[in-house]
Amino acid sequence: MAREAVVEIEYIGKVITKNHYKYKGGIYTKPEATAWGAELGWAIKELHLDEWKLPLKITVSGRFKDKRSEPDLQNTFELISDSIEDACGVNDKHYRFHSGTVEYGVPPVLWITLRESE
Repeated sequence: MAREAVVEIEYIGKVITKNHYKYKGGIYTKPEATAWGAELGWAIKELHLDEWKLPLKITVSGRFKDKRSEPDLQNTFELISDSIEDACGVNDKHYRFHSGTVEYGVPPVLWITLRESE
C-alpha cells in the first residue's frame, strides 16, 4: 500500500505563488516566501521522503478567504517543490503535480498531500 501524508500549512497570500521576482540585476526572493518555504520543508522532512517510492504525486488544495484571494494552485507548486527539494534532497523532476479542491473560509490554509508511487 502506498504511503500518503497531508501537511497543513498557513496560506500567507499570493507572495508564495512565485518563488522569486526578477529585477534589474538579478532575482529576489521575498523574505516571507523564504521563511514559509523553510517551515514547509521542515514539516515535510519529518516524512523521510528518501524512503518513498518515486515519483511522488503531490496534490495542493486550499481554503481561502474568498474567490479574490484564491491563487492559481499550480503557481504555488513552484515554491512548494523548491521547498521539498531543499529540505529533503528529492529532485523536483520526481514530482507530479495535481490541483486539488478549493473552499472558502478562514483561516486560509494549504493542504499538501504527498503520495508515493505504487
